[in-house]
Amino acid sequence: MKSIISFAAVLLVACSLCHAQMPVVERDDPNPSSDMAWEGMKDIRFGWGSVDSRYKKDEVPVLSKSLVLRGWRGERVFAQAVLATPVDVESFRVVASDFKSGKNVIPSSAVSKYFVTYVIGEHVFQGDPVLSPDRLACQDGFKVDSRTVRPVWLDIRIPADAVPGKYKGTVTADCDGKVLQVPCVLEVGKRVLPEPSDWSFHLDLWQNPYAVARYFNVPLWSEEHFAKMRPIMEYLASCGEKVITASIFQHPWNSQTEDPFESMIGKFKGIDGSWKYDYTVFDRWVEFMMSCGITEQIDCYSILPWHLTFEYFDAALNCTRSEKMDPGSREYEEYQLPFLTDFARHLREKGWFEKTCIAMDERPKDLLEHAYAIVHKADKDYRIEGAVNYYGPEVAERMYDISFAFREPLLTEQQLSSHHAKGNKVTFYTCCNPQRPNTFLDSPTAESVFLGWYAAAAGYDGYLRWAYNSWVKEPCVDGRFRTWRAGDCYLVYPDGPSIRSERLLEGIQDFEKIRIIREEGDPRKVALIDAQLSKFRDIDWDTFEDARTIALINESKALLRSL
Repeated sequence: MKSIISFAAVLLVACSLCHAQMPVVERDDPNPSSDMAWEGMKDIRFGWGSVDSRYKKDEVPVLSKSLVLRGWRGERVFAQAVLATPVDVESFRVVASDFKSGKNVIPSSAVSKYFVTYVIGEHVFQGDPVLSPDRLACQDGFKVDSRTVRPVWLDIRIPADAVPGKYKGTVTADCDGKVLQVPCVLEVGKRVLPEPSDWSFHLDLWQNPYAVARYFNVPLWSEEHFAKMRPIMEYLASCGEKVITASIFQHPWNSQTEDPFESMIGKFKGIDGSWKYDYTVFDRWVEFMMSCGITEQIDCYSILPWHLTFEYFDAALNCTRSEKMDPGSREYEEYQLPFLTDFARHLREKGWFEKTCIAMDERPKDLLEHAYAIVHKADKDYRIEGAVNYYGPEVAERMYDISFAFREPLLTEQQLSSHHAKGNKVTFYTCCNPQRPNTFLDSPTAESVFLGWYAAAAGYDGYLRWAYNSWVKEPCVDGRFRTWRAGDCYLVYPDGPSIRSERLLEGIQDFEKIRIIREEGDPRKVALIDAQLSKFRDIDWDTFEDARTIALINESKALLRSL
């Protein structure tokens, strides 16, 4: 089954996110700024900011009166406008006009408008709490307090059939009847960006359905549960996600998240010692995710859980048992081999075997050797996926889909060629580390874009992140967690996207543009791209300032536009 996320479908995703919007609650700023800058300001201001900036809630921003955006047909481009007001505004509303180029029109319905709201994060180095603009709230109007700012995020989807040209439009702010308007030019290029389902970028953001059930207080796997999950999973598909995350054993990563991953497959040992398996939840989850548009790969975690403890119902004892089983032991094989054999049978019946990977995350080499042996004893055609924080040919060469930690040495061209010659996937990942670049709540937003460029520079196929929506207790209010940096556990909110997720998508689109220009085969253009990408490979992040990251991204984007 192939998914096509069309222009109309992306519009529906945006609408469903808007309809799911919840009330906005914001905490007080733990580090308020001085009021002095507001003293001489008498009028409300509305203008263009930068997507590279996070606007502090109580600081007077520097704004522009005009904006030029550039994109390919089929691309989503982003902009950030900002309202700054010295007085209370009871109702702040924003309207985008149609964008027109002669007789050609990009309708206003192609523009999704979000109010940027503030969530408690923490400073990436000091660890002090900060109020971070990140959550994107889709609602009709917004109350803005005096001496504060309210950013507005615009997600503009250029139709794939748009006629190339220079389109002009406006964005209008209505503040209790006071109307402020800023112009915008959208330059649409000749090239076409394919639908997200046709992107080559291998995006693997791990989904957590258990967090959704807990947050919305709905029964697990009920119709209400699936309804709550659909908007954020369809949004994920619109970002080009390729992989369904399935937990086939209980707590594969211990209970490291607010909502642990339970097993989607029931395991039952009969009185006579025979095994039976219940795939009901697994099947419903996979079918649901495919209906959302994520259809390419199913990663099943993990026959090597961190605790190496395995659960099953024992009919002879009439109870659920949890047993520690060491890979390589007789007990481990007697437990895993029947399951993996029957699982392969079931996957083939469903037509999913070729899409499925038995997945293992950051496991030592000795354990992986035992796992490889049992997997291929069950079925020699099983594919294996894994994330590793080291390189070893004896590990890497046996994985269909392998992801390396960001700071690990890059693979050689020969090693990459060996993987790609087999049709295998090679990606990289970030998680709680490194501090930079990353997608924490207070990470510079350009670092999210950087990830797509780095994948292209390293010759990788894409990017993996361990948590798409493993929400903390109050993700819309406070992104901090007991273990990791604020924002590490999630890239989207229960009711919509974030600035971080939007800018990650921006970098993925750039990756696809690089691929397309390379495939056109012009040696001069390829050489220019290669020279630019070399700047992304060996950055010393201890001395590489935020401004240099922004400059590198914008310089690289300008090069793409010139080719």
